[in-house]
Amino acid sequence: MKHPVDVHVGKRVRHRRWMVGMTQQQLADKVGIKFQQIQKYETGMNRVSASRLWDISEALSVPISFFFEGLDSRTPVIEDHEGDILADKEALMLVRSYYAIPEAQRRRLFDLAKVLSDAA
Repeated sequence: MKHPVDVHVGKRVRHRRWMVGMTQQQLADKVGIKFQQIQKYETGMNRVSASRLWDISEALSVPISFFFEGLDSRTPVIEDHEGDILADKEALMLVRSYYAIPEAQRRRLFDLAKVLSDAA
């Protein structure tokens, strides 16, 4: 049975990998394992060891604490919530595309989006 913390860590690995535009194969190559193992980590089927999590954090350029953000130590049960923005593939693609835009244009796009959402 999957442990909720393993599922949470796996989701955070997948989200960060998507945000930087990296495939499972590319991450696996950087970490020195097969892409199938990355799949198992991302679904929570396999637990990520401390040393492997260290390697993954280096490959994805985030601190190890990134993978535990959003966990409450008193209630480690993690469920998929409707409206979880990071679970939406389209939203992840939008965020990745947004950050690929040069900063000055990105700021103007952000201002436009705010105006449009306020008008809705």
